[in-house]
Amino acid sequence: MEAFDFERQQMVDRQIASRGVRDPRVLDAMRALPRHVFVPNHLTEFAYSDTPLPLAGGQTISQPFIVAKMIEAAELSPQDRVLDIGTGSGYAAAVASRLASHVDSIERDTSLAASARQTLSANGYTNIDVHDADGTLGWAARAPFDAIIAAAGGPDVPSAWREQLAMGGRLVMPIGEHRERQRLVKLTRKSATQFDEEDLGEVHFVPLIGEQGWPETDDAFAPSPQAAHASERDGSQTMSLAGLIADAARPLPAFDDASFGDAFDFLAAKRIVLLGENSHGTSEFYDARAAITRRLVERHGFNIVAVEADWPDAASIDRYVRQRDGRSDALPFQRFPAWMWRNEEFAAFVRWLRSHNEPLDARQRCGFYGLDMYSLSASVAAVLDYLDRTDPEAAAVARERYGCLTPWQKDPQVYGRAASSAGFKTCEDAVVEQLQQLLRTRLDDAHEDAETWFDAAQNARLVASAERYYRMMYRSAADSWNLRDTHMFETLEHLLESRGPDGKAVVWAHNSHIGDAAATEMGRVRDELNVGQLCRERFGDAVALIGFGTHVGTVAAASDWDGPMQIKVVRPSRPDSYEHQFHASGQTRCVIDLTGTGRPQLRERLREPRLERFIGVIYRPDTEMHSHYMEATLSEQFDAFVWFDSTHAIAPLATRATERAPDLYPFGV
Repeated sequence: MEAFDFERQQMVDRQIASRGVRDPRVLDAMRALPRHVFVPNHLTEFAYSDTPLPLAGGQTISQPFIVAKMIEAAELSPQDRVLDIGTGSGYAAAVASRLASHVDSIERDTSLAASARQTLSANGYTNIDVHDADGTLGWAARAPFDAIIAAAGGPDVPSAWREQLAMGGRLVMPIGEHRERQRLVKLTRKSATQFDEEDLGEVHFVPLIGEQGWPETDDAFAPSPQAAHASERDGSQTMSLAGLIADAARPLPAFDDASFGDAFDFLAAKRIVLLGENSHGTSEFYDARAAITRRLVERHGFNIVAVEADWPDAASIDRYVRQRDGRSDALPFQRFPAWMWRNEEFAAFVRWLRSHNEPLDARQRCGFYGLDMYSLSASVAAVLDYLDRTDPEAAAVARERYGCLTPWQKDPQVYGRAASSAGFKTCEDAVVEQLQQLLRTRLDDAHEDAETWFDAAQNARLVASAERYYRMMYRSAADSWNLRDTHMFETLEHLLESRGPDGKAVVWAHNSHIGDAAATEMGRVRDELNVGQLCRERFGDAVALIGFGTHVGTVAAASDWDGPMQIKVVRPSRPDSYEHQFHASGQTRCVIDLTGTGRPQLRERLREPRLERFIGVIYRPDTEMHSHYMEATLSEQFDAFVWFDSTHAIAPLATRATERAPDLYPFGV
């Protein structure tokens, strides 16, 4: 309970008060109310993260900041009667009940209503009644209400709610033309027919289903076949977005076709090319990135391949592909999930890279590197191994400095919890001092083996970054994400510096890391940045961000954090997504270049915000809208987009890896 108390205070201070919620009664209610009792048991560790969480029946418990923002806008008083639409777990109703006289809460899902009723009763909330009914009709038996708050978005305010709102009453709800993309509005009743309206900003809620809301299914909202390529506007024929995509698309041949690389020669003059994927377990994404990378390395002088993987593990691959120590094991990756890199598609690329390097001078060979920062224990071991060989006295000092990390090296998540406790003495000063000492040594003493020193120095940087990452992981999801991506970007910078002015890099990572975060919900809503955004800010036009997408197929993914890999069916993309527009274009596999001066209409249409799918290590089709989609503006996010309408899962290698804990926690991408 002490840990939850601390996390709850951090949630209010960092996620709610710091973002503009000022009402002290609302803040006090959020500080006092235990959100973890309202979330499913397997998600309690995320109870105080700034995110919605899935419930049964495709419903969600809203993001804490949104709950606070809506309740503050409702201006509740101790005498008020409140109508709460969309009970869900009962959390928002519980917060409102601490500020008002009585809350009537309506939930259309019978099992959710029963569960919420039980939770509220067990925790002593006696001024809340949960009703099983169509929330769009309100609750006339208790009307009028001083405030109505809805946790579901409708196409308009239901007439029943307007009628049941008291004079001077406040109504707060999401409204929008799309079922999951809305504007949060506040209505204040001034007379029998007059309502003042205030726009509170863009939000995403589950749809308001019912007689005066959206229909049960959204089939009616899919584009008709006749509208796939053209629509009538103001009496004139205007090409649809799907038609514009079809017109701009460059079809792609088979991966082993020599002309495949021709489609990507527009990247030749770039210094950094970032190649994405919208899922970690899709064969076509690995094969396409390999083919593009081969072209850039063979024809255009790229000499760095950097991937979303741990530095020490990738260093083993680098030794193999550059034949630095005669290793025969091509794929010694150990981290979870082993299948993410231990697959036939990636193995074929590694073998090619070794073959490409073999006839070249050592200085001309293309290196392979990991950008990520999860292998805390492996990096500590690498730094100590280097010092043992070069300066045993310094190694003894380093062991003392790293000693405080040792209990958590096998489970860094536990370290994150411990480090957030009062009185815990962190290792930050020690690991930073260790890094500084390595860097000072580099200045004072030129080593014959600069490659070995660079590897050790990068591991020291990783230890310092990883310590900070695991310490802040339980305090702010945005801060820990930002630290991770900043570390990956800085690692890329170090690699380019090590190669001098001729350094040119290809990066393989998930779309969420390489597409400009400022053009997505990540940056606009959650204050997150990523590698792609940092590269653009630092290197400008010398960078190209290439996104990848698919409509349907199969994918290798897990259902839970340490769950086994499964081959899962990818659901057809949503009608309100970019992927659906590419599917409607009729292109089976293509690339669209968004960097040229032509096709301004396409780029403008791709600036219209739409949903975009993101599948990481975990794929949960049943909660796909909540867990795998977010809003983006594609032409600002990427410089080009590679499309495969139908895809299939990667083929894991038959050899068995030594797996560690779920190191992609808590993001999975």
